[in-house]
Amino acid sequence: MPQNYIPIFIFIAVVGILIPITLLAAKLVRPDNPNRAKLSPYECGVDPIGASRGRYTVRYYIVAILFVVFDVETIFLFPWAVKFKALGMFGLIEMLIFLAILVVGYVWVWQKGALDWV
Repeated sequence: MPQNYIPIFIFIAVVGILIPITLLAAKLVRPDNPNRAKLSPYECGVDPIGASRGRYTVRYYIVAILFVVFDVETIFLFPWAVKFKALGMFGLIEMLIFLAILVVGYVWVWQKGALDWV
């Protein structure tokens, strides 16, 4: 049983050796001449305006949570699609119920106005 883990240990050792080597090589190769212009904050070629600790609206967080929800939905859809034939009709009905629940939630959020970018 422990011999099955030998490739993993070899991989960890190789990564543990290569990471410091590549970081050291990058430090030796790159130019190191910082100045005031290079150390200033940069936003799309324009000097930043206002504080960086500004407040965001709740809608920003709602959209972020919705993105996570639909991303998780995709994660659940992939294994189902791989085993579609093995699950048969029961798997199809189960996934349609899952998608219907998500669509109802999406419509509810849409009606609440959480997706309006005003």
